Amino acid sequence: MQEKPKEPAQRQEQEPPEEDEGLKEKEYNFNPLQAEKELNIGNFYFKKGSYKAAVLRFEEATKWNPGSGEAFLRLGEAHEKLRQPDKAKLAYAKFLEIAPDHKRAGEIQKRMGKH
Repeated sequence: MQEKPKEPAQRQEQEPPEEDEGLKEKEYNFNPLQAEKELNIGNFYFKKGSYKAAVLRFEEATKWNPGSGEAFLRLGEAHEKLRQPDKAKLAYAKFLEIAPDHKRAGEIQKRMGKH
């Protein structure tokens, strides 16, 4: 007669597979220096006419410093260049919320009225 292999009294739980670092969502903490860096790189791309790249950098800047009116202003301008008026309007609205007394606030309010 063959003996049946004994089953362990408790099965060990398998650990979940490690998450791919590339799939993890990036965490943003307030970092005005990083925001400024992203803003400067975005301005470079904007001047070069690479508006999609500029949008990505301006969005990064708004995540590092959600209180940066300048980042939202530039994001709105880049969206306008890409003919994305709805996204531009959202960015401009955030800009006006953050910096209602900015020297360009009146101009931006007029632009928003056109969209």
